Amino acid sequence: MSKLATAVNFKELYAPGRTQPSIVEVPKLKFLMVDGMGDPNTSADFQGAIQALFTLSWGIHFALKGAGVDSHVRPLEALWWSDRDLVQGNASKWHWTAMMLQPDEITGEILDEALAEARRKRSIPALDKVRLESFHEGLSAQVMHVGPYSAEKPTIERLRAFIAAAGYRPRGKHHEIYIGDPRRAAPEKLKTVIRLPIVR
Repeated sequence: MSKLATAVNFKELYAPGRTQPSIVEVPKLKFLMVDGMGDPNTSADFQGAIQALFTLSWGIHFALKGAGVDSHVRPLEALWWSDRDLVQGNASKWHWTAMMLQPDEITGEILDEALAEARRKRSIPALDKVRLESFHEGLSAQVMHVGPYSAEKPTIERLRAFIAAAGYRPRGKHHEIYIGDPRRAAPEKLKTVIRLPIVR
């Protein structure tokens, strides 16, 4: 059994309430990451990053499963930031880090093997941009948004109001977790965990 699967409360981190935001403590976790910039709806780089992350995550999953590790392919996530407010700003100026959570058992050697296997099977330029990195988000507030990404504004505002009312303020990058595969789900059925790191 993967230590990551037993140590982390994934229901708390990846299935928050839809109506009431909550405060969580996010531990240090390992992610595959790809950095970029641009509107996610039109950016070829963002789509390429998604393809690379899913391809590698499935390769790592099967490699670990073959070694007896109970691993899982986790949802796509992304950190977003800009020089201006994300809700009001120009999406073409957004910076992003697309990422997918990995089991504790992953090593640089396992990643290298997955990269080599992926390159043998298909040409994905973004594979060259993938890195393995630990990320400690710490104390955060989050809520589940259901519906199109373009309709997130009221949910984000509700989360920010909750943070202020609880005596905190946002301190880091806007974080979204895309439950399911955003390439396949209908817009009205999309589920997105919206998370903001916080501090007193």
